[in-house]
Amino acid sequence: MATTVIPEDLKYTNEHEWIARTGADTVRLGITDFAQTQLGDVVFVQLPEPGEQVSAGQTIGEVESTKSVSEIYAPVSGTVTAGNPRLADEPELINTDPYGDGWLVEMEPTESTSVDTLLDATGYRRLTEE
Repeated sequence: MATTVIPEDLKYTNEHEWIARTGADTVRLGITDFAQTQLGDVVFVQLPEPGEQVSAGQTIGEVESTKSVSEIYAPVSGTVTAGNPRLADEPELINTDPYGDGWLVEMEPTESTSVDTLLDATGYRRLTEE
């Protein structure tokens, strides 16, 4: 069985999403390698519109695979600034490059420190081993 990739420089949620700082007031999020492995082949992604205000824990979209449909949750509260335009035609990027080209949305968190409260790589590794 392949080892799940868990980059050390990201933050994680219990719902298997990752979040990375992209600037002083911006973040990018996606689903983890563990999550995409569990989902199987991703065939469709529904993302929120730029400008949408979201609350931490709120459902903001869906990832549909050959196995199931999974909800995407906002890891922090804030404003969606962009969705990954490539996923409309290439949803499989989530499988092939979950931490790179397969990112889902970019946001401006309401409170930038809220990112710091999420799981680090060690905490997420423990979660996936349970």
